[in-house]
Amino acid sequence: MSRFGKIAHVLWHCQYHLIWVPKYRYKIMEGEMKTELNRCIRQFCEQKHCIVQELNIQSDHVHMIVLVPPKVSISDLMGILKGRSAIRMFSHCPTLKTKPYWGNHFWADGYCVDTVGVNEEMIRQYVRYQEKQERKMEQQRFRF
Repeated sequence: MSRFGKIAHVLWHCQYHLIWVPKYRYKIMEGEMKTELNRCIRQFCEQKHCIVQELNIQSDHVHMIVLVPPKVSISDLMGILKGRSAIRMFSHCPTLKTKPYWGNHFWADGYCVDTVGVNEEMIRQYVRYQEKQERKMEQQRFRF
């Protein structure tokens, strides 16, 4: 099996590392919200024929490695992921809307995108194990 995808007359392998955060980087994506967010991100990617290779939802940010067909722009994909998932999160957790600081925005403005090339495995491991590393750093910081 080739690492390349095929669409009509195109062979492609467009792999991206995406990172985005909730508004004010609040640590809210845990438990049921995290599960629902995981489900809807995968569903929206599938609708655009994107392949999620790694997805790590931490309490205050999302890391994802995704294969994106060349007919889908990254800005369109992120608009869909952030826009539709925000609608889903507000309907899934109606108490969020009652807080005055949320307004109609679940996600902070912007996102980080990087292409994945030669160091693919290193980036995959980073996405997989970053949460574990952050916990270690926090535990060390709180030791007296």
